[in-house]
Formats: sequence, C-alpha cells, structure tokens
Amino acid sequence: MSHRKFHAPRHGHMGFLPRKRSKRHRGKVRSWPKDDPQQPVHLTAFLGYKAGMTHTLREVQRSGMKVTKREEVEAVTIIETPPLIVVGVVGYVSMLKGLRNFKTIFAEHISDECKRRFYKNWYKSKKKAFTKYCKKWQDDTGKKQLEKDFILMKKYCSVIRVIVHSQMRLLPLRQKKAHIMEIQLNGGTIAEKVDWARERLEQPVPVSSVFYQDEMIDVIGVTKGHGMKGVTSRWHTKKLPRKTHKGLRKVACIGAWHPARVGYTVARAGQKGYHHRTELNKKIYRIGKGVHVQDGKVVRNNASTNYDTTQKTITPLGGFPRYGEVNNDFVMVKGCVVGAKKRVLTLRKSLLVQTTRKAKEAIELKFIDTTSKFGHGRFQTAQEKFAFMGPQKKHRLKKAPEPVSEEPM
Repeated sequence: MSHRKFHAPRHGHMGFLPRKRSKRHRGKVRSWPKDDPQQPVHLTAFLGYKAGMTHTLREVQRSGMKVTKREEVEAVTIIETPPLIVVGVVGYVSMLKGLRNFKTIFAEHISDECKRRFYKNWYKSKKKAFTKYCKKWQDDTGKKQLEKDFILMKKYCSVIRVIVHSQMRLLPLRQKKAHIMEIQLNGGTIAEKVDWARERLEQPVPVSSVFYQDEMIDVIGVTKGHGMKGVTSRWHTKKLPRKTHKGLRKVACIGAWHPARVGYTVARAGQKGYHHRTELNKKIYRIGKGVHVQDGKVVRNNASTNYDTTQKTITPLGGFPRYGEVNNDFVMVKGCVVGAKKRVLTLRKSLLVQTTRKAKEAIELKFIDTTSKFGHGRFQTAQEKFAFMGPQKKHRLKKAPEPVSEEPM
C-alpha cells in the first residue's frame, strides 16, 4: 500500500470469503467428534428450531475468581427440540481419498412429512416414494437380503451414521416438509452401532439422550439474511466526510493503477447475511421436558427452579414473538445463536476436550424470565396478571351466554 495519512487494521475478516448466500438452509456438519469405542453408542448431533430469547438469574460457581457467589443475569436462547425419528442406517468404508458409501438401509414405514422432502410438489405427485422398497421387509427374499446387508455392514464398514428426520407436526410452524440429516454414531464397536441403529428404526430419539446438563456444544446454522448491502454495512468501513461528492458510504480508493484490477481483499458491495456459520462452545443451561401428562395430570413446570417454584412453562406470556408456543422438549443455551426465528439449527457435540473452569462450571438457575417479550413485560404468569388486573373484556365475553335469536313465526 502506498503512503497514507492514517493507518488502521483492515475492515472485515478474510477467513469468511466468499460472502455469498448459503447453498443450504440447514446447517451442515463438516467435522464429527472423534470416536471413542470405550463409550456407549450415542448420537453426536441433533436438530432444533430457534424459538427466541429470554434471561435467567443464577449464582456464579467458579472457584478462585472474584465473581464467585455473585448473582448474574444472563441472556439465553431457547431452541425447541422435538424427538427425531430414525428412518435409515448408512455404512461407510474407509478409502485412500476418504469415506465411501457402502450400504444404505431404510425403515419399513416412513411418514408423509419425511416423504415430502423427496418431492418438489407433494400434492401433484403420485406419492410413490418407498412403496416398492418397503416390500423388502415383508417377503422372505427381501428379509434375507436386508439381513445380509446388516452383516456386511458389520464386517466392512468403519463409520456408521443414521438417517433421521424432524417432526414438523409437533411444531407451531406452517411447514410440513421434515428436515432430514445423517448423524454419526460414536462409541462402541461397529457391530454395536449397527445393532443400536437397527433397534431404533422408526423410533423417536429424545434430545436428553444426546446432550446433558452443563455440556458445551457447537451450533451450526445459516445466519439471518440482509440482502444486498453497501460497504459501510457489509464490511463496516469508515464513512467518508460529509461533503464527499456522489455519496459518502463508499470506499475512497479501491486500489492502485497497477495491477490494473480490483483485489479480492478490497471491500465491495454485495450480499450480507444468509451465510453458513459454526459457533463453538455454547453452554447448555437447561434441557427442559415438554408439556406432558403424569399421573393423569398435565405437567407444565419446565421453567420452574428450586428458588422460584411457580408452576410455569418456558413460553413467555403471549408466546415467543414470530414463533409461538414451545410445548416440546427444549435446549436452553447461553447467549445468542445464528439465524432468524423458526430457523432450523444443527446442534453438535464439541470436537474439543473441555478443560476450562467456565466449561466445567455447574449451572443452577435461580430464576427464568417468562414475561411478555412483546412490549414491557410485567407479569410472569397468566394467573399473576389476572390477580392484578382482574377480569378483562375477553374474560367477560367468554363467560357471557350467546343470545338466542327468536325466529319470526
């Protein structure tokens, strides 16, 4: 660079080039955790849907630090994670250039929300997907072939992954087409992995069997899209002085005369957002159980704590803005995550060995905020609001009997 009056670091990170729209809507796992045969067989990732944010109160338990025993208010994100359904097993063999697909086995029964993913236009299609394949599970020759495939998998494969799909009908979203992904199985021998996958075909797998309380996980997803943006918004370059001719939200010099082309490192206008990103080390503050029936009673206390025993769900008053109610299992992670509301996120086990005090800290929440996120929240529950405000117009209309119209004789 030639002589310049002021020196400063460059604007924007070169590690994320090219800044273009992501090819995929669902986050792709590009690296899986290292396999340890000593551990029991387990999934290494899960699918969730971003519902919204709230805040919690807790006491810091980090020995040897000044903040220990001090109360902290922290922002948390709620990710709804209904159970995944296992619909297939894939075996890979190790080759010189990497992994090669060896065998894929699908379950006998596959739901419509999963089949929708194989069609561009579901209602116009003949819906014939897997109609011939499922007959393999019914006749003797097909059963023999499937048994042979499972034996070959155990003999030759070095990596086993399961094909799972999300349950869209359990979510408050308009979408009916399920998200499908392959998740690697870690732990145990190859034979144990194949048996684990075979036992769980067509079965739901809850998030509590994959992650645990206080675990550090990685969140993979696509960021919120912002469309075409100039250099000031896209690269955070400095604005030019007010009197600049033809606009000031520009880069003044985009390079020297020679080389006679614009370098790739120069900030230019273009796409901002909707980029594929992986965020490391998100701490799980709570794995909540969805609304369920126990001993004939509906249990709605997944936002209660030992200090705040109020019976309340994680859904704030009026629901999460632009999402709705969270009635399924959920994962509460510290801080924010990528993407807009309703965005599908891939939660993956950490690739690192966690050793820091922050990673090993035990989290005990004192309070979870459930006030309305639409405006100035004031009441934690509907009962608290009713006790303070009294009956409102909507309550009176609900109780009032409908007037019977008299028909003329």
